[in-house]
Amino acid sequence: MTTSELQPPPALPTLPRTERNDAPAYLQRYLEREGQGGKPHEIVDRGIDKDTPLYLRRFRDRRSGANPLEAPVPEWEGVDLGVTQARARMTKTKEIVPPDAVSAGPKTLTQVHIIRHGETQGYSTESGLTPLGGWQAHRRGFDISKGVREGERIRIVCAETNRARQTAEHLRRGLLDGLTMWGRTAEVSEIDGMEEFRNFQVWTPEGLRDVTGAFRLYQKEMEKYERVAHGDRPVWLVEVDRFWRTQQGGGDPITYWTQIPMLCFEPPSATVRRFWAGIRRIQQENPGDRFIVATHSGPIRVFAMAAHGYDPGEPYNTEEVIVKLMEGDRGAFLAYRNRVSEVQVPQLSELPDWWEGLSGEAVPTSLQAREARS
Repeated sequence: MTTSELQPPPALPTLPRTERNDAPAYLQRYLEREGQGGKPHEIVDRGIDKDTPLYLRRFRDRRSGANPLEAPVPEWEGVDLGVTQARARMTKTKEIVPPDAVSAGPKTLTQVHIIRHGETQGYSTESGLTPLGGWQAHRRGFDISKGVREGERIRIVCAETNRARQTAEHLRRGLLDGLTMWGRTAEVSEIDGMEEFRNFQVWTPEGLRDVTGAFRLYQKEMEKYERVAHGDRPVWLVEVDRFWRTQQGGGDPITYWTQIPMLCFEPPSATVRRFWAGIRRIQQENPGDRFIVATHSGPIRVFAMAAHGYDPGEPYNTEEVIVKLMEGDRGAFLAYRNRVSEVQVPQLSELPDWWEGLSGEAVPTSLQAREARS
């Protein structure tokens, strides 16, 4: 063994010591508050239990007013600034809150709830809602009642289909039940049909039909073509067949309607236009009222798409789009699925009417009449 092997290894460099005997800064401040100006490790005996946590002692001091060294009172406390202090305490904030939160921003003139119908027994017939669908609508009406103000006027309208009208009836019952529970009174109307909020239509040889009504006629006509098996099928039958086969195959027929041009189906843009026509009529005839509209998923979806600029998806049963019309024709706010968009309420007279100048043969007379009414 050599001499170098017997030598000890070189010593490591000495590092500066980092140990501190004093308390951390947050603990020092705590001890200083306890001592109220004395030494940090000394606690002034004020006749209280020193084992009581500091936050609880401070709370009791503020309640009793015995602690002269409590935190400074916020500026709005005790000063008449025209604010509602109870509201600020309720929201656990020290911000100044106006007495009426609505007055802090643009004032809502009319609020419209556009609600999809409840669960239906099927789209091949006009059989109405299932028991679950009735409960869904009742629950939605009850939820709306929570935000109804004392003495407010509420008008309920619907599309003229069984599932939409039954939804409106259950909405009304749920709304009245909720108002009774909260001890509030409001003027709730009976249910009226409103043509502007109907489902999108399909042209058939027997006139315009709701998609469900067109389905029944489609089945009858398709059976004849399958039995006789001669001749070309008309365009409307081909398009309805494509629409319903999309659903039967597990696809989304409403997406098909919004993305594939169809000659015999009411265009999505026309549906959005007449929805705004209905809202315009509401705004002019019943300013200040709250409206509840029971209608169908397709029009609701394209109406929200036009406002948001993207497809937010198919509304669930009794899901709603809320439109708030601002005072002074300042536009509207449209809320759907946790997103709010500020939109202009369109002036229909300034929008192009694509049916103008077309002959009665190119556009069915019934469609012209319906467009004129809307």
